[in-house]
Amino acid sequence: MVNTKKALPILFLVMFLVMVGFGIIIPVLPFYAENLGATPTQLGLLMAVYSLMQLLFAPMWGRISDKIGRKPVMLAGIAGLAISFFLMAFAGSLWMLFAARIIGGLLSSANMPTVMAYVADITTPENRSKGMGIVGAAVGMGFVFGPAIGGIFSKSSMSLPFVLAGCSSILTLVLVALLLQESSSKESRGRNSQQKAPFSVALRGASGMLFFLQFFISLSLAGLEATFAYFAAKRAGLDSTSLGYIFMIMGLAGAFVQGGLIGRLTKKFGEGKVIQGGIIVSAIGFALILLVDSFTTAAVFLTIFGIGNGVIRPSVSSVLTKTINTGHGSVTGLLSSFDSLGRIAGPPLGGLLYSISIGLPYISGAVLSIAALFLYRVYHTRLKHGALS
Repeated sequence: MVNTKKALPILFLVMFLVMVGFGIIIPVLPFYAENLGATPTQLGLLMAVYSLMQLLFAPMWGRISDKIGRKPVMLAGIAGLAISFFLMAFAGSLWMLFAARIIGGLLSSANMPTVMAYVADITTPENRSKGMGIVGAAVGMGFVFGPAIGGIFSKSSMSLPFVLAGCSSILTLVLVALLLQESSSKESRGRNSQQKAPFSVALRGASGMLFFLQFFISLSLAGLEATFAYFAAKRAGLDSTSLGYIFMIMGLAGAFVQGGLIGRLTKKFGEGKVIQGGIIVSAIGFALILLVDSFTTAAVFLTIFGIGNGVIRPSVSSVLTKTINTGHGSVTGLLSSFDSLGRIAGPPLGGLLYSISIGLPYISGAVLSIAALFLYRVYHTRLKHGALS
């Protein structure tokens, strides 16, 4: 039997190190690819191919983890990250960089759904949102520290951040191998190996609405991330350093809410009210962004958005793992796939809207949030009428 109190801190550390490794390369990869002769279009493809692999393979890894266990799949995902980082560090040509991104995306797509499924395995229904929030907080903290580390060490050498990311992944691999116990039982793996439920089962009924809700949330967030630097520079004259601080403040606030408050909120109000509250706060945040005119207003308004956005995914994950019985890995893998789809579509859509009018990505973000709220209300109504999967 897995000790939840010991396992959750280990999972936090694992996901933190995974995301630090991922974040380290974010500020470096565009310049590194340019040095290898990448055009702007090729750079866009290089960024997109990773998300595409995540979209395609996350459900597969989730389902495999239901059948053979969480730990071996997690080890495969982290090993894939390490391999891809070292391949990038020593890439001598652009095709090697593409190969590394494809391998990394394919294998590392195992990490998020498997960790979320692990949390679902070891938590009670009452504490599940808290467990999912801890994973979300680790992801947020990793994204806060990773890019900063990458930016600092890239001054010494362009390839050094990739080596550091690879070493971080190897450290994570050792931690998982030595400290983490398997969370799924032989009985559940046996049941899941005989179960051949298609993904359409998860999408049918009331619960299917939640996958599309997560897609809308991810789509709007990715659109904001792709355009806010241009918007803030034009409206408030902010440079890249100021933006780095703003996103750090937003990330820390989101991590605090996910890691510390979400468990208390869901126990007091239930996941449904937390999801709806998070969507409403996100919509308000999008609307406030239109009023940005200084560093302070940018930091405050983006933080309001980040707090609202941060509570949605852990709560949605919690609800889905409680209500769909096709296996926790299959459910979290499919959710990760919808999340990746939003991240692929969001930046080009945000860029297109920004080119029409600079405030349009945030107006559309508020509209998408309202649409997500409507989807939750549809889910809730159908749930009451017994349409749950």
